[in-house]
Amino acid sequence: MFTAKHYLLAESIQQAYELNQSKRNAILGGLFWLRMGNKKIHTLIDLSNLGFNQIEETQQEFIIGSMCTLRDFELHEGLNTFFQQAPFKSVEHIVGTQFRNTATMGGSVYSRFGFSDILTLLLCLNASVQLYQKGMLSLEEYIQQPYDRDILMKIQIPKQTCQVRYLTQRLSATDFPVLTCTVARFETGWRIVLGARPQKATLVRYDLPQFPTQQDINGLLEFVQKQVVFGDNMRGSAAYRTHLAIVLIERAIGSILEDSHAD
Repeated sequence: MFTAKHYLLAESIQQAYELNQSKRNAILGGLFWLRMGNKKIHTLIDLSNLGFNQIEETQQEFIIGSMCTLRDFELHEGLNTFFQQAPFKSVEHIVGTQFRNTATMGGSVYSRFGFSDILTLLLCLNASVQLYQKGMLSLEEYIQQPYDRDILMKIQIPKQTCQVRYLTQRLSATDFPVLTCTVARFETGWRIVLGARPQKATLVRYDLPQFPTQQDINGLLEFVQKQVVFGDNMRGSAAYRTHLAIVLIERAIGSILEDSHAD
């Protein structure tokens, strides 16, 4: 458990940023990961008063404040309607409702954990992050950057027409995932993201036709087997994760194609 000497409800993002430059201080989110350490913190910085706890929908995008909870994301009608319930499905197995009512989107994205369900979905949906100092970065670029003292303010998801499926395999309903998978078909092509490999979520770069044949799909699956790196941990072996990736990708593509034929 951490200890903190002072608590500050930030009055401006500039004030929060300046305080956060000291390694003795920390941004206060949902506290679920922070409390697992033994760090001695001088000042906890609370962003709750800065307007980052809303999900805004415009004609072009969804803008998710960093202080929005996983539960806000899970239940947002606009997000779930536009992305066919994928936001709901991406977080429904994360621990429990009490956890999701407190854990923040900003904390989840900033941490860039390998096991992150949310990162897998957002990367597939071409999301970007808005940082106080660095400005806008694609999530794909942000994932690769080292941790720093900048502040993540918002997450932006463009409204690009797509069909999307989120699938995951877990040893039990609320455990960390063994593998996460998001597949989306946009007008410009397919995007496939695999996470909990157990490394960070990664985009599978493969050119798949809009209406692929089984031969096309087999080519993709062979590419995944050869090119995507999987590893071992207590939840599964690299070989098991490779097998799961093949199953989940094929299942997701099949579901999307089935809906297309039904239309």
